[in-house]
Formats: sequence, structure tokens, C-alpha cells
Amino acid sequence: MAEAIRIIKKYPNRRLYDTANSGYITLVDVKQMVLDQIEFQVVDAKTGEDLTRSILLQIILEEESGGLPMFSSDMLTQMIRFYGNAMQGIIGSYMEKNIHTFLEIQQKLQDQARQVYGDKMMVTPDVWRQFMQMQAPALQGMLGNYLEQSAKLCLDMQQQMQRQTRGMFGGFPFTGFGPPEGEKEPEK
Repeated sequence: MAEAIRIIKKYPNRRLYDTANSGYITLVDVKQMVLDQIEFQVVDAKTGEDLTRSILLQIILEEESGGLPMFSSDMLTQMIRFYGNAMQGIIGSYMEKNIHTFLEIQQKLQDQARQVYGDKMMVTPDVWRQFMQMQAPALQGMLGNYLEQSAKLCLDMQQQMQRQTRGMFGGFPFTGFGPPEGEKEPEK
């Protein structure tokens, strides 16, 4: 039987209360729940509003502020430009699919590492570096497949947008804006 989603209540004083453990927790504790793959939902204690995304974004902000950031300023700028744009929903879906594909590649690499080093491997940075050097050709192939899938997703999105645009504006007499390739011009 699947475990119930753990509920974290956020109070007006910005404190987080873990209902499963009957105690207050911090963002560090929530981050650890994410790393431990514990499903949870953060809700406003007063209104019941779902605040999970907001808390996850706070964790990302803290991670980006320290150490090595994952997102460059240019990437964040481009992401901001997509908000309110017709591409907003498509870009979110595109990024999510790319992350899933990347995770699949990562899982394949971990499976290969287990085959080489066994189930109880101690993966130190040196061991991981050695493993990656041995796997360079396979890694290049997987990354090549990943890039091909990413490019295909991008082309699929572009074609979908073209079909939607033609469907919306196809009846208007715009020059050079005929029906999609392979379809006949509607009779007048």
C-alpha cells in the first residue's frame, strides 16, 4: 500500500510544521525529504492553499546562492522572458521531458557502475572519475541520443505550434499562409 503524502503546514510566522512528526522543520529538512524521495505537500495552515512549488523554489534559490549555481544568468533571463509568452506551457513541458531523459541516462550510468563495482560500491569522486573515463564512448552515445531526442522534441513543438497557428488563422487571406503541407487549399 502506498504511503500517504506527508503534509507540511506553513504558518504566518513562516515556520513549517511537519504533521507526520508533530514538530517544526526547516527548509534544510524539506530539502532532505526531496533527496529521500518522500512525497509531501506544503499547505498554508490558515487557508489550505498549496504552497509546495513556492517552498521548492525557495530551496532552489538557496542552492543557487551558495556553491556552484546550476543556472546561468543568461538562462534565467531567457526563462523569465517565456513567462506570459505563448511558449510558456510548451517550454515547461520541453524542460520537464529533458530532465526525465537526463535522469534515464543517469540511471543507466548508475546501473553500469553497479555492474563494474558491485552493489555496495563506495563512489568517491576518484572512483566516479575513473568510471566515467572508462565509459566515455558509451556516454557520448547516450548524450548523442539525448541531444537527438531534445532536438526532436523541439521540432515537434514547432510543428504543433504551426498547426495551431494555421488552424487559428488559416481562414484569413494572408499572403503565403496556406494550409499545412500535403493539404489542399479550401475551395472558395
